Amino acid sequence: MTRRVVLLHGLWMPGVAMLWLAARLKAHGFAAQTCGYHSIVGGPDAAAPRLAAFLRRAPCDVVAHSLGGLVALETLIRHPDLPVRRLVCLGTPLAGSGAASGLARWPLASLWMGRSAELLRRGCATWPGTLEVGMVAGRIPRGLGALVAGFDEIHDGTVSVSETRVPGLADHVVVGASHSGLMFSDEAAEQVAEFLEHGRFVRR
Repeated sequence: MTRRVVLLHGLWMPGVAMLWLAARLKAHGFAAQTCGYHSIVGGPDAAAPRLAAFLRRAPCDVVAHSLGGLVALETLIRHPDLPVRRLVCLGTPLAGSGAASGLARWPLASLWMGRSAELLRRGCATWPGTLEVGMVAGRIPRGLGALVAGFDEIHDGTVSVSETRVPGLADHVVVGASHSGLMFSDEAAEQVAEFLEHGRFVRR
């Protein structure tokens, strides 16, 4: 049976941002669907019930970019009975976002992060024990987040690699992509498909 995969976007993005990756996963034989939410005016409290209802329709896996990974985990914590086996995060700051913490000190920061600010700052390092979580991080330092985070380590322009590492991950891999580029990277797409199929990434 074709495995259902739900794709979730990140901050400031619409659902259509995940269509390229959805098409790549369809080419690998997955039944890929996108799910949108309001990342600024809604935040995780509004997104979680909507996502839970979407995920509950049928067994699935989830692929989520950045904030989307945190929203997915928050939803699965609140609804541990959801039929989700695997989650692949793309550049998600599970250990908390330094860029978000830095941006919070700027005037009118609420306009930039809205109701997702707290979740971005604290991250999410726990999840239901039956869930397998894989992380694809980027190493191309291209993005505005670096201006406020002051990274002194490998990062994707918005999130550092260390911010994507927490205990309990089933696997972790770093690819040659920027933060936004993770949604359009051939290498990232191949790694996502590998984890969805086998629960691990390819080592090259």
